[in-house]
Amino acid sequence: MASGGKQQFPPQKQETQPGKEHAMDPTPQFTNPDYKPSNKLQGKIALVTGGDSGIGRAVCHLFAQEGATVAFTYVKEQEDKDARDTMQMIKQAKTSDAKDPMALAADVGYDENCKKVVDEVAKAYGSIDILVNNAAEQYKASSVEDIDEPRLERVFRTNIFSYFFMTRHILKHMKEGGSIICTTSVVAYKGNDKLLDYTATKGAIVSFIRGLALHLVGKGIRVNGVAPGPIWTPLIPSCFDEEETAQFGSEVPMQRAGQPFEVGPSYVFLASNAFSSYYTGQVFHPNGGVIVNA
Repeated sequence: MASGGKQQFPPQKQETQPGKEHAMDPTPQFTNPDYKPSNKLQGKIALVTGGDSGIGRAVCHLFAQEGATVAFTYVKEQEDKDARDTMQMIKQAKTSDAKDPMALAADVGYDENCKKVVDEVAKAYGSIDILVNNAAEQYKASSVEDIDEPRLERVFRTNIFSYFFMTRHILKHMKEGGSIICTTSVVAYKGNDKLLDYTATKGAIVSFIRGLALHLVGKGIRVNGVAPGPIWTPLIPSCFDEEETAQFGSEVPMQRAGQPFEVGPSYVFLASNAFSSYYTGQVFHPNGGVIVNA
């Protein structure tokens, strides 16, 4: 592993977002051969936004291993191959009593699309027990002056509007004991001067988690979050230049980027009532050793 800003990944750049996991070198590691599933989510129905790649793929795979029936969203045409690959992985991992997984193409930044996704999943499976709000996009900017209104709206739609929209529709189908998990980021706590709009959305997600947890505690629905540090996902080569991508993650105390499989178990813990029944309004920090006041 690299340290002190040295290269730890081959220089690479993807010109468009969303990034493609299948085009990355090396491919992110979504599964850990040492992980031992134990039916922690048996019989549960889970919906994951942005589940075709990166952390979302790792979460989908782990949930399937733990007995959940899994549905996920992806961006049509741009993420078709990654979505197909993830579907195949889930099918191979799912337990015998889980239902077949679903992949739903949707731009979750819009309310009507989120409603269609939720309605389709609820119609297929009868209810939804776990929602993972995970879809995200990010872009660099050297100055706040470079962030125009269309870009700002685009980032906020994907990163925080979708969390509101998915939640408001899923509550019609989620019973007591349900779990909502939101992906925020270490940048919500320490800031990032080159990712101002992304950082703002991730801060909003932290506040959303805390407020929503208080809002839903009376219904018996828990709301928590995960704030990853630098994780090797398609966001990285599709956002940063070749040199930044090559050195990605070397600035944290562990001096390396994390892999999606190192983040996924946090979601399993928070989704399982057996493990986390006394957790709500909390955020986990798999970030390579960065100390945050949270």
